[in-house]
Amino acid sequence: MDTTILSQWQFGITSVYHFFFVPLTIGLSFLVAVFETQYVVTGNEIYKRMTKFWGKLFLINFAMGVVTGLVMEFQFGMNWSEFSRFVGNIFGAPLALDALLGFFLESVFLGIWIFGWEILPKGIHLASIWFVAAGSTISAFWILIANSFMQQPVGYEIVDGQAIMTDFFALLSNPTLRYQFPHTIFSGFVTASFFVMGICLFHLVRKNEVELFTRSLRIASVFGLISVILVILVGHRQAQHMIETQPMKIAAAEALWVTENPASLSLITIADEEEMRDIISIRIPNLLSLLAYDKFTGEVKGIADLQEEYSRMYGPGDYSPPVAISYWSFRIMVGSGFLMVLIAGFLIYRIFRKKEPAAFKFAKYTPIVIAIPYIANSSGWILTEIGRQPWVVFSLLKTSDAVSPNITVGMVLTSLILFTTLYGILIAADIYLLAKYASNISTESDITQTS
Repeated sequence: MDTTILSQWQFGITSVYHFFFVPLTIGLSFLVAVFETQYVVTGNEIYKRMTKFWGKLFLINFAMGVVTGLVMEFQFGMNWSEFSRFVGNIFGAPLALDALLGFFLESVFLGIWIFGWEILPKGIHLASIWFVAAGSTISAFWILIANSFMQQPVGYEIVDGQAIMTDFFALLSNPTLRYQFPHTIFSGFVTASFFVMGICLFHLVRKNEVELFTRSLRIASVFGLISVILVILVGHRQAQHMIETQPMKIAAAEALWVTENPASLSLITIADEEEMRDIISIRIPNLLSLLAYDKFTGEVKGIADLQEEYSRMYGPGDYSPPVAISYWSFRIMVGSGFLMVLIAGFLIYRIFRKKEPAAFKFAKYTPIVIAIPYIANSSGWILTEIGRQPWVVFSLLKTSDAVSPNITVGMVLTSLILFTTLYGILIAADIYLLAKYASNISTESDITQTS
């Protein structure tokens, strides 16, 4: 283990921890806004109680997300100073705008929403939660501009070993961003929907507040099904885009060693990565070409051929990512997505057939229902970042060249252990608080007590 590997582990662990909170914050802010909109439009008090109940859980998750996000930015200077030096001129603007336009908007109007109950007119109070939802979306937008540059650098020139921004609007219109941003937002909607669905099933099987949780379940199921279908559709287009911009990532995700035309899709592959050969492989002919080009023919480059091509372009080196991690994270992500389609679709079917949702046998598996989108989110992020290796900025800066030069193994190992332990405590605290308030069906107390 060297400083590069340890720094990768540290940033990867803290990123996964942080991404535990982000999708739920994005999605739940919109669902809470929808519930309050129903209250303002209909005047039905049940929607007000729904807003306050789910609003408490949103506040807990939001607070934890802020804490974990701040630490990640510090790592740019501590562990990845060469990366910061290289992309600082590019990342400065979007990260600053994230704070000024996203986080401040979200935080200010969240305070108004928390303390404005029974004080502000209904319409203004409702507008405040919609501004919170907008702020979370804007914040994600600016962060993903930075990440999209790492996937597909645009609007820059290299001056004295640094990437200098030459076209800010090129960053805003980055082709990768067109797919990455909606994919992330819709994933947040899915996460929040299944979070609500799981808690509703928990209460309905116990006959707690049947009307409140039945209405919540109905809205969350429809919202979740639409969102997960959109995630799959956008993800499909994103994969087609990666065929053009990061073909090595797709090749690793399919354990495709040699170029094929037409290309076959792997159902299951167990391979020897060092020898670049399959030990066990079951593949469907032509299907990968169909997914890549919407037709049964089309070339998909293999790892061996791309390795040879990249060696000519960028010099000697190993340009293939860890294949097993890329391969299985892709399948976990896709499998989780289709499983969520089945669950949400089945719930909607039962609801509109007026069959009692609490009677479902899987209602007792509430934690699993809630966990599925988190598994999908984490595996998707792992594929996005691991599949880009050995590049931290694709084609421009290798990960091994991005780490801080003056840190030692002992320093990074110590901080890795401390961060992992601290974040583990925060996750445990978050789960405890969410479980405590989710199981407490009282919504009569003022929401400011939770804050």
